[in-house]
Amino acid sequence: MASIATWLRTFGIDPKRAVSSLLGIGRYLAGRQQFRAGLRDDFAWGDSYPILDEWQTASGGLGTYFFQDQLVACWIHDAQPLRHVDVGSRLDGFIGNLAVFREVEVIDIRPAPAPVRNVTFHQMDLMEPLPPHWVEATDSLSCLHTIEHFGLGRYGDPIHADGHLDGLAQLKRMVAPGGMFYLSTPIGPQRVEFNAHRVFAAQTLIDWFGDGWNIERFAVIDDDNRVHETVDWQGPESGNHFGCRLGVGIVVARKGGETHPMIAR
Repeated sequence: MASIATWLRTFGIDPKRAVSSLLGIGRYLAGRQQFRAGLRDDFAWGDSYPILDEWQTASGGLGTYFFQDQLVACWIHDAQPLRHVDVGSRLDGFIGNLAVFREVEVIDIRPAPAPVRNVTFHQMDLMEPLPPHWVEATDSLSCLHTIEHFGLGRYGDPIHADGHLDGLAQLKRMVAPGGMFYLSTPIGPQRVEFNAHRVFAAQTLIDWFGDGWNIERFAVIDDDNRVHETVDWQGPESGNHFGCRLGVGIVVARKGGETHPMIAR
């Protein structure tokens, strides 16, 4: 059962921020009065827009998404694939990073919000059968913080308890032999937090890339947002999810088989 604080946040009420804002009212009123007293005639006084809690916060929020997006974008920059396709990652984060230096194709179940430079958008449900022209279509594929949502209905997708497995199978089919797959998802004790996301055991991610795939890198962003660019995914720490309860595992895997002609340069 969701906590009261979780339900409040669902309806746009953040208890922590509400308390912080209440404590900032006095500071705001005092600052407003002081500023108005010194305001010259060349500025009109517009509508007030109270910001009550940012005076005590850091300069920007460097959370899990920031570190994940930056890390994987750097790897793709270094790899210089011929074609890069992404499924479901954040347009206002990871995709924006990639689009600075290369073209990227984006697949999402949701419609595109607006045209974006260097981004080609395809609306598609990856739990549906894969169109033939998408089979072995790319030498580089990413799916960041997305697979955990498949089948939970959060983004308008149909309810399907094994939606993540259907989606994963489709993603793997999209990668040409010799191509790279960048996949991230929450890791920790395996569970479903409906309908936000699933959390997968680290070993589950590892097992997804058994026969026919070679894991070339396993990175972890732990519960304290510390980045571990390379962990020993074959060691005993994987059984403890590398110490995470709600961290992020990032797998970089290469598809086996005879190298696809599109990759041979």
